[in-house]
Amino acid sequence: MAAGDESSAPTDTWGRNFQTTHWSVVLRGGDRLSDEGRQALEKLCRTYWFPLYTFIRKRGHTPEQAQDLTQGFFAVFLEKNQIAKAARERGRFRSFLMTSVENFLRNEHDRAQAQKRGGGRELLSLDAQGAEERYVSEPGTETDPTKTFEQRWAATLLDTVLTRLQEEFVATSRKDLFQALQAHLWGDSESVPYPQLAEQFGLSLANVKTTAHRLRQRYRELLREEIAHTVALPNQIDDEIRHLMKVVSE
Repeated sequence: MAAGDESSAPTDTWGRNFQTTHWSVVLRGGDRLSDEGRQALEKLCRTYWFPLYTFIRKRGHTPEQAQDLTQGFFAVFLEKNQIAKAARERGRFRSFLMTSVENFLRNEHDRAQAQKRGGGRELLSLDAQGAEERYVSEPGTETDPTKTFEQRWAATLLDTVLTRLQEEFVATSRKDLFQALQAHLWGDSESVPYPQLAEQFGLSLANVKTTAHRLRQRYRELLREEIAHTVALPNQIDDEIRHLMKVVSE
């Protein structure tokens, strides 16, 4: 994942803009979570709920139990005063979510209790069937639930970045070019050579190289933005990027 290694945005820019990111908005609200903070928290949960589902499945629960437990967890996480502790500790959303679900499962005794916790309502609209299809289609070599959570977290974050980048190219009617250049983000050995792409799209070689450079640059910018949404302070971004790269390289 070399595209994330050389990222660096001006410190003053991040300092000015950081307070509008999702997790920092949540933490500002603390135990008196504002409407803005609640919306930010729900957006984070919608994005990163699948790593929780995989963690719960790896703990030995059936698909049905995992669905109930995931919804039950969100019933507690979104409705109860769970954020006050996070506001005091100023931790990363990834770590707080992992600790919270571990505590939740420790206090659960059976699926009926999980359903009761959920109150028969869906706090978030989750694609349960799609989640299980994704879960069973993934490599099953990893047995540690915590490690699985980290891997799914990293994959979800990178997929989100890639989706945003593709949407920007689609908006400028360059979807085919994006798909052709995507392999160059990571120096894939099977990527189509630049001269061949230039001929294919009727562009100059310099134009293709410049577009590929800007693609990698924009990828790094979006990666930093997504990670910023999940940490409490700007100076935690680089540490989280290093952790992400460690996870995806294992």
